[in-house]
Amino acid sequence: MQEGRPRRVAELIRQEIAQLMMQGVKDPRIGFVSIMDVHMSRDLRYARVYVSLYGDESERKASMAGLQQSTGWIRREIGKKLRLRYTPELRFLEDETLDRVFHLEDVFKELREEEPGHDANEQR
Repeated sequence: MQEGRPRRVAELIRQEIAQLMMQGVKDPRIGFVSIMDVHMSRDLRYARVYVSLYGDESERKASMAGLQQSTGWIRREIGKKLRLRYTPELRFLEDETLDRVFHLEDVFKELREEEPGHDANEQR
């Protein structure tokens, strides 16, 4: 877990990128993207940006390619808004946490349906 200044800077960068995604990015390949988390290096020069991508596999790949192509522009915009000695180098990575959560929910649902005495019409 990050502490102190790297955590605060990471949160500011997450907010700025989310704002840019809502109003500024013009790349048509970028679909619905959520900025899940940002991890900063200790020297604040590098930021790993974890994004959740929605859509089918081809839409997700296109969104990631669009994000990677827009990295320079996003970095420049962050540099204009945040007063840091160095604007961090951004690296976008896909966060698959939500996919795993949905998969686990499906597995639990199947297990509940296989339980003896489980009524299919019963709502919990």
